Amino acid sequence: MSSDAPRQDWPTPPGYPPPGPAYGAPGTPPPAAPPSASSHRGAWIGAGATLVAAVIGVVGTYMVAGNNSPASPAKNPAAAAATPAAQAPGAAAAPSDPAPPQSSPSPAASAPRTPSGKPPGTVQWEGALVIEYAGPKDLDAAPPEESEVNSDNDFSVYSFGNERLRPEGGAKMMVWEGPSKVPSYEDCAGVVDTLGTTKEADLKTGRVFCGKTKEGRVVRLTVKRFAGGGGSTNGTFDVVVWGK
Repeated sequence: MSSDAPRQDWPTPPGYPPPGPAYGAPGTPPPAAPPSASSHRGAWIGAGATLVAAVIGVVGTYMVAGNNSPASPAKNPAAAAATPAAQAPGAAAAPSDPAPPQSSPSPAASAPRTPSGKPPGTVQWEGALVIEYAGPKDLDAAPPEESEVNSDNDFSVYSFGNERLRPEGGAKMMVWEGPSKVPSYEDCAGVVDTLGTTKEADLKTGRVFCGKTKEGRVVRLTVKRFAGGGGSTNGTFDVVVWGK
């Protein structure tokens, strides 16, 4: 084989692609890259944030609407009306309603109360009363009796030559010598304050004494009988005690 013969035993050279477009001519853009996993994660986070914001907006709107709802009416209209309205700062206070005029008391309410006990001139007690020696009697009690407090007793009897009646504890008496045989309340009350004394007087059957007790009650004592002597002296009287 000569060197000038074609090289038929050499392998065929590889083919090349056809030449591309000329430089500067528009070409087909490369295909877009598929989305990555990080892109999907960002999309989910954005959607979640949007949903949370929507829920917060709805809840806030509901709360504002609830706070702005009108208050329920007061259960007690009178109490609500009595509550003074709030005033703006610097505003003058509204004048309060004048107090209602007080009605004048009725004659029955203004009349003085009757003191407890019998009124003056009314018989508090009347009857026979025995007064013994060392047994004084309290004529302010009804019926009259001997008081355990000796200063509360009003009259006693004793014998010192003659049987006598003696006032005790601040009481006073006088022998009635007026024209009327039996003095009334007005008769005794009119003279006992001026003529009555704390001195004793002899007992005589039928003698009348006007007196006044320690508490100020007018009394009348009429001697019915008397007896004894010394420690056994006693006297029986018809007694009337009038209220003071």
